[in-house]
Amino acid sequence: MLHLPRILIGLVLSAAIGWLAYRRHSLTRSGWLGAIITGTSTFGFGGWAWGLGLIAFFVSSSALSHFRQAQKQRITGEKFEKGGQRDLAQTLANGGAGALLALGYGLSGEPMALLALFAGVMATVAADTWATELGTLSRQPPRLITTLRRVPAGTSGGVSMAGTLATLAGALFIGAVLMLVFRLEHGAWHGWIIPAALVGGLAGSLCDSLLGATVQALYRLPGGGDTERAHGTEGIPHELVRGWRWMNNDAVNLLSSLVGGIVALAVFLLV
Repeated sequence: MLHLPRILIGLVLSAAIGWLAYRRHSLTRSGWLGAIITGTSTFGFGGWAWGLGLIAFFVSSSALSHFRQAQKQRITGEKFEKGGQRDLAQTLANGGAGALLALGYGLSGEPMALLALFAGVMATVAADTWATELGTLSRQPPRLITTLRRVPAGTSGGVSMAGTLATLAGALFIGAVLMLVFRLEHGAWHGWIIPAALVGGLAGSLCDSLLGATVQALYRLPGGGDTERAHGTEGIPHELVRGWRWMNNDAVNLLSSLVGGIVALAVFLLV
C-alpha cells in the first residue's frame, strides 16, 4: 500500500540523518544520496519497525567506525578497500536489499516472510560491521576461516573470538530493535524475530568471512603486504593475487546479506 505521509517522513528523516552523518564524515556526498534512497524506501513502505531497524544499524555502525578509529587505522593500514566514510555503493550494498524488501512488503499486503528476510539481511550487515570494527581491536590475532592459520588483523576472511561475539551482539541488537518497535507499532509480539535475526546474522557474517577468504579480490601492495584496494592513491593498479576482480567488499556484503536473509526466513518458517 502506498503510504504518502510515511514516505514523506522517511524522506525527511533519512535526509536529516544523512546530513548529520555527512558532517561527521561517516558518509560521502554519494553516500548521503544512498542513505536517502534506502531510508525513504525502507521507512515509507515498511513502516516504523523497518525504518528504525535501518537507522539502528546505521547509527550503531557509524558510532563504532569512529570508536578508536586512529588505532584501527594503525593496525589495518591499507588493507581495507575503503575508509570510514561510506559511499553510494556501500550504502546500497548494506541497505539496498532491505529497501527492495520493504518495497515488496508495503505493496503486497505486508507478509511476515518479507519481514523475516529483512531481519536476516539487516542483522547480517550489522553483525559484519560490528565484527570488523570491534574484532580489529582484539588482542589475539584472527585466524583464517578456511585454514585456521593466524593472519594479521584486518585480513579478509579472518575470524576471532572478539569478532564472533561482536557478530552475535550486532545481530541480537537488530533483532531486538525490530521486535520491540514492531510491538509498539502493531501491538503484536513476534518472538521469532530474535532467533531469526541471530541465526541469520551469524550465518551471513560467516558467509562474508568465507567469501573474503576465497573469492574476494585481494591485491599486492608495491611495498609488500595485501590490500582490498584495486588501485593505489595515484591510480596505479595493484597486482591481483587472489579472487575475482568484480568480487569487491561491496559485492561480498550484498551476497552475504542475502544469505543471512534466506537463513532468517528458514528460521521463521521452522518456528
